[in-house]
Amino acid sequence: MPTTKRRRDATPPRTGSGETATLRAFLDYLRASIAAKVDGAPEPQVRTAAVPSGTNLLGLLNHLTFVERSMFLGADVTDWQATFRAAPADSVADVVTRYRETVERANEVLDRYTDLGEPVPQAKRPAPSVRWALVHMIEETGRHAGHADILRELIDGATGR
Repeated sequence: MPTTKRRRDATPPRTGSGETATLRAFLDYLRASIAAKVDGAPEPQVRTAAVPSGTNLLGLLNHLTFVERSMFLGADVTDWQATFRAAPADSVADVVTRYRETVERANEVLDRYTDLGEPVPQAKRPAPSVRWALVHMIEETGRHAGHADILRELIDGATGR
């Protein structure tokens, strides 16, 4: 078992300025947490499955990049299982950068919405509301951030958000 390296925990956001601000702040908090968890993880362990399902740390972030693109940028994903694997040529920095750039583009799209009841731009119809998409992305990102916490600790002992 690797020695534990403890990172300082980032505290959850303190919001009170309305539903939209609260949802977006929690999503951004989780996005930053999982990107930080993957950033700097060592090769080849970042690609190595540590559980029987085959899940690996880099694949989780690659998958979330595709989920963000599908949910907020209207991308059509035909093979969700394939999104859990980063390309062999992609470095950790490549995947982290691509995720952060996708999040930035998704936030630009979200900035255009003032009504949480409006549909998000999706290839599939009927598209869910912005509210539903934000809640789903909080759930999806939070779930995978928890997986990432465990996988990163197994890799090099790093803990913390």
